[in-house]
Amino acid sequence: MVLNARALRRLSPAEAEKIRGKKSRQDIYLILEDVLDTYNIGGFFRLADAVGAKAVYLCGACATPPNHRIVKASVGTYQLVPWQYFSDSLEAIRELKTLGVSIFAVEQTKTARDYRRADYVGPVAFLFGNESYGLGDEALEAVDGCVEIPMYGFNKSLNVMVAAGIVLYEALNRFHSFPVRRSILARLLPCRRWRA
Repeated sequence: MVLNARALRRLSPAEAEKIRGKKSRQDIYLILEDVLDTYNIGGFFRLADAVGAKAVYLCGACATPPNHRIVKASVGTYQLVPWQYFSDSLEAIRELKTLGVSIFAVEQTKTARDYRRADYVGPVAFLFGNESYGLGDEALEAVDGCVEIPMYGFNKSLNVMVAAGIVLYEALNRFHSFPVRRSILARLLPCRRWRA
């Protein structure tokens, strides 16, 4: 079952409950630490649904559904993706580690690896931080590693939602083989070599 934006927006809680378990979920979790922009939080729900994430953990100063901006930006997906609130991200990290989940912070640090070169072996969680200040030191010490997206312009970083989309789809690529998509890209860009 696939629903368009109109159907998702009109989804009642009872209907959401009925269909929630009808899609299989990937071994991917999202942890948000002090993400303040409610439209970004709603976007994370939409992205989590798109990649089939098992859960979204909202931590610290994150607003939670049914905040009207989260509801609007999530296009109703906040009802379909399991989520939980924790007072701080360390609680979420500890819980996921007891389940055997590897946790990567998406953050620019001295030890961060290029997101394309990290070893994503499921189950895996990605920790995303505050749009202006990034992640706290305690959370960074608690994770298994840090990954970053190379930046080639003057701007130091991407919007947290854009960064999340890039990193999550790379993780999915590692979990699954997409030969059709790769062969299409190879035909479209046969003579162009991209530098990383």
